[in-house]
Order: sequence, then structure tokens, then C-alpha cells
Amino acid sequence: MGISETYARSRDLALKRPFVLVVVAILGILGFDIVRQLASPGGLSTSQLATFLWDGLVVGLSIGLAGVGLSMTYSILNFANFSHGDYVTSGAFAGWAVTWLFAGVGQFDLSTLLFIGSVSTTDLGVSIVSTPLAILAGLIVAAVSAVLLSLFIDRVVYKPMRDEEGISLLIASIGVALALRYTIYIVFGQRTRGLTNAQSVPEFSIALGSGSLDIGGHELTLVVIAAALMLGVHLLLQTTKLGKAMRAMADNEDLARVTGIPTERVVRFTWIIGGGLAGAGGFLIALERGAMNFQFGWILLLLIFAAVILGGIGSIYGAMFGGITMGLAQSLSLVWIPSEFSTVAAFAVMIFVLLFKPEGLFSGVTTA
Repeated sequence: MGISETYARSRDLALKRPFVLVVVAILGILGFDIVRQLASPGGLSTSQLATFLWDGLVVGLSIGLAGVGLSMTYSILNFANFSHGDYVTSGAFAGWAVTWLFAGVGQFDLSTLLFIGSVSTTDLGVSIVSTPLAILAGLIVAAVSAVLLSLFIDRVVYKPMRDEEGISLLIASIGVALALRYTIYIVFGQRTRGLTNAQSVPEFSIALGSGSLDIGGHELTLVVIAAALMLGVHLLLQTTKLGKAMRAMADNEDLARVTGIPTERVVRFTWIIGGGLAGAGGFLIALERGAMNFQFGWILLLLIFAAVILGGIGSIYGAMFGGITMGLAQSLSLVWIPSEFSTVAAFAVMIFVLLFKPEGLFSGVTTA
């Protein structure tokens, strides 16, 4: 009886959800190959594999954090916000201007500090270890400035168009993106700006076999803060009155309005949360990389959109999981292919998943 029941369940799974079997089979093959390489002399080492996993987690959390705001905008406001990447950039530049101001006040003149990159990073010594208060102030300002920016743009551009079709808002968001990007270009210029003093950031080494896993202080900072912010979003959605209102509006805006939910208030908080996460995410990504320029949010936007689509566009949890999946796929692909093709591998994973599951991994589950 047990064998026949197991057979029946397996057959139903194969007929109803072949995607699961295909994914399990491919993951099994890749897992077997990793084990084979680990066991082979001169092959993949344990420390290399751990490094790939850690790097993938760092990249994935940064993409997922930035993607949450984009997913919230889509699920509640029903349009793809192409200016989201430039919210990331705007918050990062504002936060880093304040970070440099805090770190260098009394040593350099204000105009030099506010325009970032005019002083040697070694002379200024910005890092999470040597200037933690400056980093904290910059993170707060990055989030707050992106919130204010997103609320201002919503009031001026998106609110008057709220009843238009999604394509009109999408095109408007592209115009907003261009305006923001080239405003930053005019103010800060086009060159890539160094931000932190890498020499003052300690690395934590974990011995693994014949090698070690080296974790940078800024990487660890990004992982801890990004995970905490994602947990905060989860708790807000599941335990607060505002979160329930946001979930209700994402499911059915007309019904939410009829039942007395203040939809404009929900929209306002959507921009506050999404903008804050975008600004904080941009600041943390720049902290981990140690450099940025006026286009870095726009370049990230493609990966952010890919993560959101992979997870299921409109699903906040999908954005989180999709970002981590993209990061791990990009990093673990280095086991088999050169680094030049790692981003291609991440997008190949997205395309493969969507071929079998077009609605994304979370199957259209929206804010909940």
C-alpha cells in the first residue's frame, strides 16, 4: 500500500508539476558534479565553494533589497517603475556626501567633501571600522533622501496620472529616470568615485580545509543590515494594520477602497518603504563595492528587474528570493564557466525557470 501510494503521488507530481522534477534533476546533476570536483585532487576546494556561496549571498541580498521596493510599486500601483534604479543612485550619492562630510569635517573644506571623491580615500579613511558613525549617518540620509525624492516625484508626476494605463506611467518613469540620472551627472560628474579606504577594513577568515573563507567587514555589514531590513518588511506586512491594508490593496484595489481602506495613505507608505529600501540598498551596495558613478543604479536595474520577474512580479517575497537566486546562480556558475559569462548564467537561470513557470517562482503571490 505504501509503495503504490508513493508511486501515485510521484505520477501526479510528474503530470501536474513537471517543472519541479526538471529542477530537481538539474540541481542533482550539478550537485553531483560539485561533489566530484571537491573529491578530485587539484579540483574545486571547500574554501573556493564557500567563497562562491558567500559572494552569491552578498550579491543576492543587495539585489533583493533593492528589488523589494520595485515589487511593491508594481503590486500596489500596477506599473513597472523604471526610475527605481535612479532612486538607488540618488540615495547613494546623498548618503555618501553626508558620510564624507561627517568623516572629514574639520580636515577638509565642505565643498570638497560634499562632492565626493576629491580627497584620497586613504587620507579620509572612511570605513565601517574607522568611521562607523559617519557610515550610520550616511545610511540614514540615503534612506530618507530617497523617500523624500520618491514622494516628491509621486506628487508631481505619478499622482496626476494615477488613473491612466500602466504604459503611460511606465513611459513617465523612464523620463523621470533620465532626469534624475543626468541631474546627478551635472552635479557630481561622470567619473567613478572611490568611497572607502579598503586598507582599514578587516577581513574575518574562517579556516576551511587547506584554504579559508575571507569575509570583508563591508560585506558583512551589507548582509546583516539587508537581512534585518527584509525581516522588518516581513513583520510589517504580516503583523501591522498597514501591512494588512497593503496586502488588501494589492489583491483588489476597488474592494479595498469600498471597505474603507485609505488607499492614498497606502500609496504614500508604499513610496516611503520602497524609496527607503532603494536608498539604503544603494548606499550599502556602494559601501561593499567601495566605488560608484552616476549610472550604477541604472546598470543594477536590469538585475533587479530580473530578480523581481524570477520571483514573481508583484511578490515581495519573490523579489527577496529571486535576488538571492540570481546572486547564487551568478557566483556558483564560476565553478564551470569564466567570470565574463557569470551574469549571462544568472539570466539563463531566469529564462529557464520562466519557460516552465512563466508566473515566477512565487506564482503571482503579491505582497503577502
